[in-house]
Amino acid sequence: MTDIQEPRPRALLPFLSTLRHGSRSHATCFYKCGNACDSPIPNQTDNPTFAEVVQTAFSRRNMLKAAGIGALVVAAGPALPAAAHDQKGPGGGRGNGGSRGALTFQPVAQNLEDELIVPTGYGYSVVMRWGDPVEKGAPAFAVDAQTPEAQAKQFGYNCDYIGFLPLDGRGDRFLLVVNHEYTNEELMFSGVTSAAATTTQQKRIAMMAHGISVVEVRRDGRSGNWKPVPGAASNRRITTDTRFELTGPAAGSRYLQTKADPSGRVALGTLNNCAGGMTPWGTTLHGEENFNQYFGTATPFAEDPAEPRLARYGVRIAPSGRRWETVDQRFDLSVEPNEVNRFGWVVEVDPYDPRSTPKKRTALGRFKHEGANVQIAEDGRVVAYSGDDEAFDYIYKFVSKKRMKKGNDRHSRAHNLTLLDEGDLYVARFVGDSPPAQVTGTGDLPADGEFDGWGQWIPLVKDGRSMVKGKDVAWVLTFTRLAADRLGKELDANGNFPVPAAPVVVDASKVPTRMDRPEDIQVNPVNGRVYAALTNNSSRTGAPGSATGPDEANPRNTSFGFDRGTYGPRPGNRNGHIIEWRETRGATGDRFEWRLFLVAGDPNDPGTYFAGYDKSKVSAISCPDNLEFDPAGNLWISTDGNVLSNRNQSEGTTAVAANDGLFAVPTEGRERGHVKAFLTVPRGAECSGPLIPEDGRSVFVSVQHPGEASGSTRDNPNSTWPDRAPVRPFPRPSVAVAYRLDGGRVDS
Repeated sequence: MTDIQEPRPRALLPFLSTLRHGSRSHATCFYKCGNACDSPIPNQTDNPTFAEVVQTAFSRRNMLKAAGIGALVVAAGPALPAAAHDQKGPGGGRGNGGSRGALTFQPVAQNLEDELIVPTGYGYSVVMRWGDPVEKGAPAFAVDAQTPEAQAKQFGYNCDYIGFLPLDGRGDRFLLVVNHEYTNEELMFSGVTSAAATTTQQKRIAMMAHGISVVEVRRDGRSGNWKPVPGAASNRRITTDTRFELTGPAAGSRYLQTKADPSGRVALGTLNNCAGGMTPWGTTLHGEENFNQYFGTATPFAEDPAEPRLARYGVRIAPSGRRWETVDQRFDLSVEPNEVNRFGWVVEVDPYDPRSTPKKRTALGRFKHEGANVQIAEDGRVVAYSGDDEAFDYIYKFVSKKRMKKGNDRHSRAHNLTLLDEGDLYVARFVGDSPPAQVTGTGDLPADGEFDGWGQWIPLVKDGRSMVKGKDVAWVLTFTRLAADRLGKELDANGNFPVPAAPVVVDASKVPTRMDRPEDIQVNPVNGRVYAALTNNSSRTGAPGSATGPDEANPRNTSFGFDRGTYGPRPGNRNGHIIEWRETRGATGDRFEWRLFLVAGDPNDPGTYFAGYDKSKVSAISCPDNLEFDPAGNLWISTDGNVLSNRNQSEGTTAVAANDGLFAVPTEGRERGHVKAFLTVPRGAECSGPLIPEDGRSVFVSVQHPGEASGSTRDNPNSTWPDRAPVRPFPRPSVAVAYRLDGGRVDS
């Protein structure tokens, strides 16, 4: 163990030659989320609309105003900032109202280049590529001679979240911890036309390409560049075959027991790890997201309509798209019906100990975790936020029972490694403060000039007890989506809806808000506020007041985007938004006040909003996904599935969606809302996992699925980044680092 230094039942549709949503191809939709948009929305509960919920809040707001005490009564602490156009001077605290932390780089333009584009005065290098050696004894990568055994020691496919943990006190040696979300078999193997058609050997290679990599990296001189150390003692690969321990209240329950593991406490592997976070005690957290697509069966069966445990998670009772169940029976729903319940958790890894057993922390609930990020509350307890990345699903908060012990001695660390095993789990309800008639779905601001309001954390598990009538704690944590759906509804003695197809709301104040694909959630270390990315929701197309209509926290049912060859207004929230909130009763409390920070899209289009900043001066941004903060508190946003149109002069291409990228925006002061594009990724790629070390001299990104496009294959790829091999070139998902050529900080 190394000493610690301080510190995302219908048949899957075939690939088509057109784009799905902007830059997202049919290939992306199949591999990344199992064509979730083509399946029924898992959350079929008809929660009360904001038109119903908000009317009560609006009446209360008017009453408070009439009394002269304002709309919100909050605990001590800084209020949410005024919009940029209302600010008279620099922001307070350590924000960047003045020159400190100013974003001085010149923004890059939208483009379709097969290259990672950085601003003038910056450079980049590739740190780790798919197939690069990680563990000692790993062979050199040979794309046409892959084996499962080799891949299990090499850098995995489709890198995503990046963690960065110190190995020395000088800031020159770190552990790079990287998720490998999923695989693109057409781009990995010659002659392959679908994941289902791969050989047994190829399926096992793909299994080994999932998981997590831990790689030691060292600074290149005194620059912001970094280089890997292959075979270092701390290097490690975690795959679908790695042993995991299930911990917390659901561990050992009947919902997690299988034929292979009757104890319900030992799982093999982790899947579809998307975003994540680092803890103050030196571990990393990893969200198991679209795990549903790996499970299937050729033996049809029906599930209980009172408890649709599979359907609510998007699991199809049919052969899976990847057909892993044909080579490993644990992925066969008819053979091991509970195996699927052992995925969808937050995973905790100790990168400092390559022999340690990773943990699946059941106390944080089971859903499509984008990730998990923690902060230490005023009383020392741990608070973790997590978004459930699905259209119309929820935002959650976990509060630990125990308090963190300071220090990195073995006793303190052993204690802190148990913090995520007990605690309270909450789901969020967002209430707007504008009349429902003013939320029209176009993105036009209500009369008060902002989409904002207050919120409530509704308990699912509190003080070790289930808050869902008729259901025990293990059930609530294993089927968290079903549990959240039941809050505020009429339930029978078994904790089910008397009429499953028609739930009845009995207490609207206990019903959580259905959001537009909540993804990464991060706490700003400078201003203490919480920021959540809501990527998009093409299914939010209903009229105001309907179940799929807009509300003040998800205000668009129409937006502009590129789709099927043209650019223009489209149904749904195609570009996404970012929400910002402040806990008003302390980090562990049950109340918050919120506002929308960005409503994404082309600033020239109506209905976009950039915290009140002059829209003529900002970069267009679409589909925010992962978030990061630099040392000055600026927010950095990576995008996935850009639906914006541009003209690429070098290629003469018109009316096509531009490449995804990384954007930065101040959260305080006169520049609050001034979005600037920092980099763009190559063709077909998603920008993910942004990481900025504490010295602010480097920006790490994961370039995920370059070349991912309908019709793009290993033999005929539409990207050859990064290697540009002279013979039969192919793309390799990679972690890259951008840095200033003069060695300065990237944010100033």
